[in-house]
Amino acid sequence: MDMLVKLYDLPDCSQAFERLRLAGNVLRRALAPEKHKVTAWVRKSFSEAWASEVEIAFSRQPVSCFIVVNKGEILGFACHDATCPNFFGPTGVDSAARKSGIGTALLFACLEAMRQQGFGYAIIGGVGPAAFYSKVVGAVPIEGSEPGIYRGLL
Repeated sequence: MDMLVKLYDLPDCSQAFERLRLAGNVLRRALAPEKHKVTAWVRKSFSEAWASEVEIAFSRQPVSCFIVVNKGEILGFACHDATCPNFFGPTGVDSAARKSGIGTALLFACLEAMRQQGFGYAIIGGVGPAAFYSKVVGAVPIEGSEPGIYRGLL
């Protein structure tokens, strides 16, 4: 299913960003020369399909992929406007780094970027952890959205 988020009514994200900073993590927009490294990491850690979406995010200006790094190692990524305009995702966090707030901070970074582009709402496509998105950003299910844009995916 897909979910809808009000970008004009996002919760305060400062604590999520501060939590990352205090842990020594850096959240930033990925840079074009890192495309091969980020894509390879996503392919190895998640899937070929997500790596394809990351490649599209790198073709956007500005790049629509955010990463969290610590001491030169990628811990997580999130994209927006990859499969469709105004869609958040894919996103993933290294299994050893989960439950540390990385996913939340990446979500906020993407949603804030989308809001700054002028969108009033964002769609979270093909949601896995619906309760997480509902709790963190007030996302609501979009009725009848399954399988949505991924219908007939090869």
